[in-house]
Amino acid sequence: MPGLQDVADELEAVLRRTVPELEAIGEAGSLGTRRAGSWSRKQVLGHLVDSALNNLHRFVRAQQADELVFPGYEQRSWVDAGAYQDRPWPSIVRLWSELNAQVAHVVARIPAERLGTRCRIGEGPPVTLEFIARDYVTHLRHHLEQILDSEASVGKKYQAFAEP
Repeated sequence: MPGLQDVADELEAVLRRTVPELEAIGEAGSLGTRRAGSWSRKQVLGHLVDSALNNLHRFVRAQQADELVFPGYEQRSWVDAGAYQDRPWPSIVRLWSELNAQVAHVVARIPAERLGTRCRIGEGPPVTLEFIARDYVTHLRHHLEQILDSEASVGKKYQAFAEP
């Protein structure tokens, strides 16, 4: 019996609620940055695309071994290489949504006996597969709040996401 159905359900609920809000931002609203040197909404959502890609690999690979050793990922390099600022906003929203639907699908099927799989990512301390799955949703919500909150509240809550 899978042990992360609650995580998958939460992720699916976030998708249902958030995709229409993201679509409503539109191309013009996705372009700007909140202050010099910070990521645009496109780039923040692109970061979440990259996070989904990296974590999908982790969720699958950690089920195949007793221990997962996975490289960290250089988020700024990934966002730069992905050139999200040059992609149409609706395309990024669809990509993010579909990748996260797959993440939810995979997470819901992780066998309970695999949840304790030891995972080491980059130079970080060892954590369990369950920790990674739960932390993934926390990370996702944090960045979605950055994208969706008004300029004033984002600047106060997250220092305008200069350090994603």
